[in-house]
Order: sequence, then C-alpha cells, then structure tokens
Amino acid sequence: MTSEPPSPLSHRVPDLGALELLLAVARHGSLGRAARDLGISQPAASSRVRAMERQLGVTLLDRSPRGSRLTGAGALVTDWARRIVEAAEAFDAGAQALRDRRDSRLRVVASMTIAEYLLPGWLIALRAARPGTAVSLLAGNSAEVAQRLLGADADLGFVEGLTVPEGLDGTVIAHDRLVVVVAPTHPWARRRAPLTPDELAATPLILREHGSGTRQVLDAALALHGPLAPALLELSSTTAVKGAAESGAGPCVLSELALGEELSARRLVKVPVAGVRLRRQLRAVWPAGHRPTGPARDLLALTRTGTPDA
Repeated sequence: MTSEPPSPLSHRVPDLGALELLLAVARHGSLGRAARDLGISQPAASSRVRAMERQLGVTLLDRSPRGSRLTGAGALVTDWARRIVEAAEAFDAGAQALRDRRDSRLRVVASMTIAEYLLPGWLIALRAARPGTAVSLLAGNSAEVAQRLLGADADLGFVEGLTVPEGLDGTVIAHDRLVVVVAPTHPWARRRAPLTPDELAATPLILREHGSGTRQVLDAALALHGPLAPALLELSSTTAVKGAAESGAGPCVLSELALGEELSARRLVKVPVAGVRLRRQLRAVWPAGHRPTGPARDLLALTRTGTPDA
C-alpha cells in the first residue's frame, strides 16, 4: 500500500509573520500590545492567530479580559518559533552581505561612442546616487561587449549595432544618427547636391573596424547600393577615424554624437546624403534571463533620463 506524499512544508508551517506575532504576544502578554508593536490592527492580529491555530490544529492562546496567555502547546510552539525566527534573521543578514558585496562594484562594458560620449555623464550621476560603488568601464566594439557579458566579465553593456547580440537581452535607450564628414579642403565640402547612396558605396572611406556598431549599420544601409568600395583606412577608435579625416585623408562616417566639437570648430564638415537611412538604436544589454539588479539597474534607469534622441 502506497502512502500519499506529504503536502509542501509551506502549507503545514506558519509563515514568518505569524511566528513573529506569536513571539510578540509572549513578550507583551497581550494580543493588542503585540499588534501595536508589529504595526498591525488588533482584529488582524486575532485573525492571524486563529488561522495559525487552525493550521497547527492546537490552541495557542487563552484569551481573557486581562490579556492573552500562552497555553502549554502555545509555549512549546513559541520556543520552536524563536529558533525559526533567529535562523531567518541569520538568513537575512547573509543575504544583505551578498547584496552589499554585489553593490560594492559595477563592471560596465560599452561600445566606443557610448563609452566616450554618453557614459561619463551617467557614471557621474550614478556616483552621486551610489558613492560606495566602485565602477570599472571597458570600451570595445559591439562584438567585444557581447563577448565580455557572455563570459561574465561585465555586469551591464551598451551596444550600437543593428540587433541585440545572440545570448543577450536588451532595451533601446536612445537613437543616434551616422553622418558623413570630410575636412574643409575636401571637394565634398563644397558640393551642393546631397550624396547618393551609390556614390557613398563606391567611395573608399575611413571606417571603423568590422564588429563595431558603426560599421554594422553602415554596411547594412549600403548593402543594396554595392558593391562597397574597399576601405581607405580601417581604424579601431572613433578618435583615430576623426583624426584621419581632419588630416584630409578622405571621408568618414561616424556618430553625430561624436562630432559636436569638430563640426562646431569646422575642422570637419557634414556632407548630406539622400536616399539612405543612417539612424541606429543604442541599447543597454545583459545576459539573457538576468535582468540587471543593484547598481546595474540604477545605471540603466539613469540612461533613460536626459539621453539625446537624435
């Protein structure tokens, strides 16, 4: 003859709040004073004790106008409850220690444009909100961001590519626009008609490396207007690309976020392009199924306040 499996322990043992109430009644000798101590109404306290008595199948309190007194069974249950509550307090202290350790550092990895032009402001705001959190920031292209997150080498990432990299979840935090720029001495700086997509695709450009979000968006936008000309130069940083363009080496395509100073000073000149979409989404990303918590969650919230939406 087989016996039925027992019901889950959570169905047979009173919850922590009920046990804390029983301990408060034992301390004060009064259900009313115990209720005030715990910040609940007396009717709610009475209801909770009756529910606990039904669950356990024993009477825990003798109630009288002079107060509430533990029964023999109630005194025994109270001793057990004290041990459970002490164990819960130890559990809570341990969990808090884990949270404190988690909150003591934040590892961020971001693609170049976000790392150079957006993250500094967000991290200053995070420092004000969490002065005890040590933040490290690594910059790389979008492929490197994904690699570090999947390798558990970072807590939160930011990318500029077309899609969320495989194995990650993400959310759009802003939009950005890629623009074509040249040195003032370049012939394109004086042209009046916008560039066509075919002209842009056929022109050797100073480009970011494969794997960067900027390169992904540009290659996808010009894919129907190819074949694409070989890169004039292929460089691994936005600063290097801008420097090469300023020297007159040739045109480049970069984020508008990265060009404010150069355009204002006319060290570079924007060249309009017609018939091609060069907008892109900027995303925060994290390992799939692991929504950011602690400082990473707070930083994610900061990206949604005051982020430019080009």
